[in-house]
Amino acid sequence: MDNRKLFVGGIPWTASDDDLKEFFAQAGAVISAQVITDRETGRSRGFGFVEMSSAEEAEAAVKNLNGADFNGRKIVVNIAKPREERK
Repeated sequence: MDNRKLFVGGIPWTASDDDLKEFFAQAGAVISAQVITDRETGRSRGFGFVEMSSAEEAEAAVKNLNGADFNGRKIVVNIAKPREERK
């Protein structure tokens, strides 16, 4: 299981991938950051994923950024669960 990938909920609708990456950089080196968008409208769905460069940095991000204020919204940060196959 890759425990460097984080689930981030409560992301402001206006936040971009770069905003997310910049915010999480305070916890360590960010490999990737993606705000999930709606296929139809292209609008943010209010959540995303961030991959940190190490498990230790991912743990630090959960500890330090879960419940933090990100552009006026309180975000939820957890270690991402593996994606389940759709049936």
